[in-house]
Amino acid sequence: MRAALLLALLLWQVGAANEPPVAQPGAMRYERAIHVAGNERQDGAVQACAVLDAPIFAHAAPSLTDVRLFPVQDAAAAHEVPYAITLSEAVSEETETAHVLNLGSAGGKIVFDLEMPARSYTDVVLNIDPAVHDFIASATVTGMDTLRGKETALGSFTLFDLAWQRLSRDTTIPLQESTFKVLHVELSISPAAGSAVTRFFPSMILSASVPPSREAQTIYTTVAGTAALVTKGRESVAIFEVPARVPLERVSFALAPGFTGNFSREVRVNAMADAMDDGGRAALTEEVTGNIQRVHTSEAGREIRSEQLGVDVILGANLQHAAKVEVTIENGDDQPLPIASVRLEMRQRKICFDAPAAGSLALFYGDSRLAAPVYDYARLFVASRTALVAELGPEGLNPNYRAPGDTTPFADRHPELLWIALIAVICALGTVALKTARNVGR
Repeated sequence: MRAALLLALLLWQVGAANEPPVAQPGAMRYERAIHVAGNERQDGAVQACAVLDAPIFAHAAPSLTDVRLFPVQDAAAAHEVPYAITLSEAVSEETETAHVLNLGSAGGKIVFDLEMPARSYTDVVLNIDPAVHDFIASATVTGMDTLRGKETALGSFTLFDLAWQRLSRDTTIPLQESTFKVLHVELSISPAAGSAVTRFFPSMILSASVPPSREAQTIYTTVAGTAALVTKGRESVAIFEVPARVPLERVSFALAPGFTGNFSREVRVNAMADAMDDGGRAALTEEVTGNIQRVHTSEAGREIRSEQLGVDVILGANLQHAAKVEVTIENGDDQPLPIASVRLEMRQRKICFDAPAAGSLALFYGDSRLAAPVYDYARLFVASRTALVAELGPEGLNPNYRAPGDTTPFADRHPELLWIALIAVICALGTVALKTARNVGR
C-alpha cells in the first residue's frame, strides 16, 4: 500500500512539473516599451497595432509562444493584456481570369472587350502569344458598367517586348483602382527594333488575367540590409548572417540614385544553416532563383517604364539555427549594377490589442517554458481600418528579470525514483498475491 501511494505521488509530481508555468514579467529576459500615437485623445480603450521586427523572432520562443503584454505600472501584479498577431497577405483576392469578348480589328488596331471579375482591381495582364516578340504597343482603355454602356476613359498604357535588345517583356495594363464590369481595349501595335514581324493579328491576344489589387497585396518588413556587395568574376554577391527563427520571404534591391541604365539580370539566393541537423549531417543548401529588371526608354515614339526589383523567396534554413544567406546577381558580360542596398524582408506581422485610455504597456518575451496564450480576443479579432499606430521601443534586457529555477521535468531529474517505486509496487503486489494464495489453500 505504501509503495502504491509513493508511485501515485511521483506521477502527480511529474504531471505538475510538465504543466506550463504562468506568465510572469520577471521571468522574461527581454522588455520593450510600447507607445501608442494618439491614444491620449481617446476616451476609452481603442484598437492599436505595432509592427513586429526581427529581434523579437530571434529572441522569443519559436512561433512567439512567450510574447506577452502587461501594463507598465505594477506589471508583476497585473493581468495579461490580450492580443492578436496579424500577417500581411492578400487573403481576400486571387488572380482571376478576365474573359476576352468581341476580339477583332478596326482602323488598323486590335480591339476587344474584357469581362472583369466582380471586385476592385488595378492591374490587367494581357497574355500575348509568346511567339510574337519585339513589339511596342499602346493600349487605350475605357471602362463600362455594361457592355455597350457609357464609357469612361481610363488612359493609354505602353506594352512591349524587347527580346532582341536582351531586355524584358511587359504586357501589364496598370490602372487606378477600378470596379468597371467591362473594359474596352484598343491596341495599336508596331514592330520594335530588330523585329522580323511586320503585321500583327487579333489572334495574338490569348487571354487576360487580373491579379490582386495593389491595396490587397503583401506589405514587407526589412529583416536585414547591406550595401556591401563583392564582385566575384561575373557575379555580384551580398552575404548575410541571419539569426534563427526570423522569417525570410523576399529579397529586394535598391539602385544608386541617378542610375538610368536598362537591365535584366538573373538572381540566385542560397541559404544554409550554421549547424548540423538532428542526424549530425551537414544542413542542405536551399536555392531560389528569380529575375530583376528595369526598362526606362522610348521606342517608336512611346515611353516605356517597367521595373521589378524584388524576388519572392521562402527560406527555412534558419528555422532552428542561425543561417548564412548569399544573394547573387548574375551580370554576364555586363558591368555590375550600381546596387545601393540589398534587403532581406519578411511579410509584415503586427501585434494588435486594445490600448487602455490611461497608462502604458510593455511587451515581454524570452521565457521558452511558456505555452502559446489562448485569448477570446484573438479568436474574435477583427482588424479595424482606424486602428491607432503603436511603436515598439528598442529591445532591452528586463531590469526585473530573475532566472527561473531548474525547469527540467521531475521524472527527467530523478528517473531512478520512478523505477524504485515501480519495483516496490510490483513486490508489494507479489506479497499480497502470495498471502492470498496461502489463505485460499488453507
